[in-house]
Amino acid sequence: MRNSLQLTLICRAKKLKQWILGVMTVICAIALTNCMTPTPTPSLLRIGTNLWTGYETLYLARHLGYYEGTPIRLIDFPSGTEEVRAYRNHEIEGAGLSIDQAMLLAATQKNLRIIAIMDVSHGGDVILGKPNIANIKALKGKRVGVESTALGAFFIARALEKNGLSPKDIQIVSLDFSQHERAFKDDKVDAIVTFGPPRVKLLAAGAKLLFDSSQIPGEIVDTLVVSEEAIATNSPAIQTLVNERFRALDYLNKNPQKAAEMIAPRTGVTSKQILDAFKGMHQPNLQENQRLLDQTDPSLAKGMQRLVEVMVEHKLMPKAIDPTAVLDDRFVKTAKL
Repeated sequence: MRNSLQLTLICRAKKLKQWILGVMTVICAIALTNCMTPTPTPSLLRIGTNLWTGYETLYLARHLGYYEGTPIRLIDFPSGTEEVRAYRNHEIEGAGLSIDQAMLLAATQKNLRIIAIMDVSHGGDVILGKPNIANIKALKGKRVGVESTALGAFFIARALEKNGLSPKDIQIVSLDFSQHERAFKDDKVDAIVTFGPPRVKLLAAGAKLLFDSSQIPGEIVDTLVVSEEAIATNSPAIQTLVNERFRALDYLNKNPQKAAEMIAPRTGVTSKQILDAFKGMHQPNLQENQRLLDQTDPSLAKGMQRLVEVMVEHKLMPKAIDPTAVLDDRFVKTAKL
């Protein structure tokens, strides 16, 4: 009987051991599965740009590896017009845009925020003419190539206004940015409103400088914008975007030749031409950005207000807005290089 009892106890002990082993196996399997579950990938932060030299510090940051391991993606567009369209269609979360394009978007897209000032054009935007055209006044009745953007319309309107003319005094030829160089060289226009690589190449080919943005200081500004939705869902990535862009700007200021050599292949011009292009703009540093966006320095806000007035007057935007409502200093305020 004792042997029978011992046998029963042994059987029960074996079953208990098997049960415990089974439970432990399940627990280990669950733990292993949890360990193997990948960490959720952060949402992509897609930033649109075009071939304007003022946006090249974003690409310099990428070239230097500052954005490695982040969800930041830089996307090239032929012009700001395509960037605006992509933003409206939710194909990008942010963009490098001229201030007029930012204002135009803000008039219809209430979610737009300006989080950094990339550059203030000081000669980088130009009106170039054929060698036989003496000055802006000589453009009366001539064909002038202008990109179909608010910036193109604003710039030519201001240049003409300062010389006693109006857009009605010239023949405006609508051209995409990619057509600028070819249209000028093929004599399809007598003058052209342009910037970036076409400016550099056409000047080198003998085009005559008739007007540039240094004659309307502070009026042509380029910005970095993002949507409120991106701020709500991807704030850390936006902070990284801002941090590393200013880190790249610092690298450019300290190592201009090396930086230009990195930038040149992407833009299709020489490193010397890149450095010359940078001379046509001022790129506000982090401290300047902080003062501009929190309006301690009121020059940006005042310039934006004037821009809105001119754009409404020339029917370049549907309605007036308060431009200061889109300024957002939170990321430059907490930026770290």
